[in-house]
Amino acid sequence: MDTSNEDLESISHERHIDLHSDEMTEGKNPPTTPSSSAEVPFRRGHDFRKTSLSLNRLVGVIDEGTNVVSFSIYTTPEFKEIAAHRIEKQMITVKDGWFEQDPVAIINNIYRCCEVAVSMLPSLGYRKEDIYTIGITNQRETTVVWDSLTGKPLYNAIVWNDIRTTSTVDQILAKVPDQNKNHFKNIVGLPVSPYFSALKIRWLKDNVPAVRKACREKRCKAGTIDSWIVWNLTKGSLHITDATNASRTLLMNIENLEWDPMMLKTFSIHVDMLPEIRSCSEIYGKVSDERSVLNGIPISGILGNQQASLLGQMCIKPGQTKNTYRSGCFLLCNTGPTHIISNRGLLTTVAYKLGPKVPPVYALEGAVAVAGHALEWLQNKVRIMPNASDAEKFAESVHTTGDVYFVPAFTGLYAPYWRKDARGMLIGLTQFSTKHHVVRAALEAICFQSRDILECMYKEGGFKFNKLHADGALSSNNLLMQLQADTAGVPVFRSQLLDSTAFGAAMCAAQAEGVELCKFDPEKRHYDNIYYDTFLPTSTDEERRQRYGKWKKAVERSFDWVDRGQSKTMTEERYRMLSSVPCSIFLITTFAMLAHSLRNVKS
Repeated sequence: MDTSNEDLESISHERHIDLHSDEMTEGKNPPTTPSSSAEVPFRRGHDFRKTSLSLNRLVGVIDEGTNVVSFSIYTTPEFKEIAAHRIEKQMITVKDGWFEQDPVAIINNIYRCCEVAVSMLPSLGYRKEDIYTIGITNQRETTVVWDSLTGKPLYNAIVWNDIRTTSTVDQILAKVPDQNKNHFKNIVGLPVSPYFSALKIRWLKDNVPAVRKACREKRCKAGTIDSWIVWNLTKGSLHITDATNASRTLLMNIENLEWDPMMLKTFSIHVDMLPEIRSCSEIYGKVSDERSVLNGIPISGILGNQQASLLGQMCIKPGQTKNTYRSGCFLLCNTGPTHIISNRGLLTTVAYKLGPKVPPVYALEGAVAVAGHALEWLQNKVRIMPNASDAEKFAESVHTTGDVYFVPAFTGLYAPYWRKDARGMLIGLTQFSTKHHVVRAALEAICFQSRDILECMYKEGGFKFNKLHADGALSSNNLLMQLQADTAGVPVFRSQLLDSTAFGAAMCAAQAEGVELCKFDPEKRHYDNIYYDTFLPTSTDEERRQRYGKWKKAVERSFDWVDRGQSKTMTEERYRMLSSVPCSIFLITTFAMLAHSLRNVKS
């Protein structure tokens, strides 16, 4: 959805899709049946006008992302967004690689979004009372600690891509056989990495006196952002999380979906700090905070944002895969009821659990740390283009990158490499290289990193790789989507709902037992409310092999760029030793002179 700057803070609209129009962006018109084999749980009618005889049951969704918080309201059963309000968030950068956000500001912004979106309903013929339930979706891994007595945060939220815990990782690995970062993977499905919440909680305990004191006095609560939101909405009566968010902490047993005692002991985290793990779709309770316009409305869905996107793309069969293109990229492949432990650097995560008594569905995931952020870097730091949104225009002005490769490892590399010692690299420059080649190389880097993950994903999952679902704000770049199809060698199906996250969370909340406004049925193929733009590969196998081979060479050269912590410690020790030499010489010389004087006196 395209919006002007004036519309960014407040959006009230009705999205009408003419099923017989030709308004497609990549030459693929919407047929009478979907242009993708995605499965959907419902069929909708063509008339969205509210009538006096209609039963008004709306679903609201709090979407707390890395950069924006929003509240959207959907009709049922067609799940059409009728009102939304969003506010940009402020990132606090304390040091290079440290990223924080104000937890109080997050809650205040959420409440403001809810208030404005709900105020739009009367003009659309609805009332606040028509909101039947709400769902929550959030940035994962980002961690908050707060005082259970006052409800106030003890420190800023540490954001998922923060790398301050690198030294904490080294401390943990020092106690692990062979310092193997995958030592706990069979238990939690994850490597030991700064990415995950357990490291952030441990760092807070070790480095923030207020947190350490609150832990001793047993009044410290910790959780991902969903837990912080629910705690505030229910005035502290609920301290919960869902299985998808819990699976990103490095503390949950991936098989029984409970906090694992060994992991808690490893990170010195007491279970009383942590939220209760619940399913993604059930009635948890009602909003009870009088400050919120949602007071009295049930909460019936919680999902991490990438899992919500997987549902919003209707990837509900094993093998179906989606990629969300934003500041980072997040690829998830549905693996069904089987949790596959990756040997190639992928993460094993819970895709969703649609009820307390319903078995979980798992996914393999790979994360690209820097995608759209690379374009922002080219805009704000290098200043080779006025706006990141101009990337497509800049890149289209050249036919290739001129053999330039850009490895945007600003904070290391995630899956499948997991190299925190890697750093960014621009290689292959010649006197003929221009800013246009660099911008195109940045777009190709997003595609190459995605292919890195797809290669591993389908080797380990054993699924036939025949298409890739795409969404996210960055997917509106048509050249990027075409480059992705050419790089991966498969069709790319871009959802015309560029952000499927809130949509997926809305359906998850709506299908909960006791709400039952929709039902997921993989056998139905009616997907009337979303269409796909299709991008077919135009490259040859040989072209893909050659380009991808050079990308792998560039990645290898980015390794081992950061000195290890031990080297730094040794340097400091050497400095202290050397700085003490003059004093030592002074003392020894003085003692020698004194002894010599005494000997002369005696003689």
